[in-house]
Amino acid sequence: MSDAKPRASIKLPSDFLFGEVRPDHKVVSPPVPPPPLGPLAAFVGDWVGNGFNTIFRPDNSVTPTPLPVPVPVPPPRDNILELNLTSESLSFSPSLGSVPNRGTTPQGDIFLNGVPYLQTVSDITTHGESVGIHVEPGIWIHVPATAVPPIGQETVARMASIPHGTTIEAQGIFVTNPGPPTIKPVDITPFATGSNPPNLVPFPSQIAATPNSARLPQDLTSFMAAGTITQAMLTDPNTVLRNHISKQTITSTTSIVISTAPPPPPPLFGGGVDNIAFLMGQAAATAPNAQTLQMTAIFWIETVEEVILVPPGTTGQPFAVKAKPSVPGQRVPTFSGTLPFDLDVPRKLTVTFTQIQYTQTVLLNFNTLTWPHVSVNTLVPADDIIVPPSAWK
Repeated sequence: MSDAKPRASIKLPSDFLFGEVRPDHKVVSPPVPPPPLGPLAAFVGDWVGNGFNTIFRPDNSVTPTPLPVPVPVPPPRDNILELNLTSESLSFSPSLGSVPNRGTTPQGDIFLNGVPYLQTVSDITTHGESVGIHVEPGIWIHVPATAVPPIGQETVARMASIPHGTTIEAQGIFVTNPGPPTIKPVDITPFATGSNPPNLVPFPSQIAATPNSARLPQDLTSFMAAGTITQAMLTDPNTVLRNHISKQTITSTTSIVISTAPPPPPPLFGGGVDNIAFLMGQAAATAPNAQTLQMTAIFWIETVEEVILVPPGTTGQPFAVKAKPSVPGQRVPTFSGTLPFDLDVPRKLTVTFTQIQYTQTVLLNFNTLTWPHVSVNTLVPADDIIVPPSAWK
């Protein structure tokens, strides 16, 4: 009943659980419960979704990107805007347990807990084709409040490795509120590196109706007609997220905001980005090939209320019903179970499920500009959601 396509996979040895080595080497009985996971408790199992990715990437005269229609600009052509309709799989391992971190006076020891994950993203812009464009192993961790530094609230952090040659450490805060999330716009327009406020430098490739710009896909006519890539999405990729939840009933949202460079004021600080030599280039300050400067992201963990229609059947008969999509082409969860009694007519049931949305912006430096690389997606459980007995009451 569930999606049979291959997914990302990650797992720890079945007998592995982080713990503390005791000086007396005695086993604690009963075992000390692991630290809390906070909002990361929702990160369980396998998730799938179809999203949208935008990235300006360098173009050069040595290995230029061939385009169907030559771009009518004076050489050198130094960038390509790549647009990807994406298919994503996100797999979480069981939590780590109790990860000891040693403090120094006056800060005592703290104990973390975390969830390893593996993310894979493929381009599905061309119908019937799938090209891998991203793979990311990493760990989410939950950090308790501390006295040194004086961070008086729990935080979470994400540590990730990207095979282009970049590692990230991003920390942030979380909050839970009733109702749906407020998803603000995000801009992909490049700006002069170091300018504050940003000195925006727009490109013709950001205009969807321009057929011969430095862009992949170059001609968006068919995509605009189908509504799969629109000007609204180029102006603000978060449009995809708002469209997805436009017809959903979301009763609660936990927002996680993380950054490799947390904004002032303190006390939250730390994190960062590291790049291999190739990305840094000959002189990182002036001529990087594609230096990753910073990453910020918002993850929304949403409780969605759904009304499904279970078809007629007899007692014990299995059923599987898909949720209703807000927009065509989006992945939706499947609800399944067995009928507790005979049904002569279809029956409406109110059920809930957890949904993960995210928007992520990575800033890349090359050719004297800083280029926002924005990825968005809505993820739902890959496996069937079992309808609880309480839904029938």
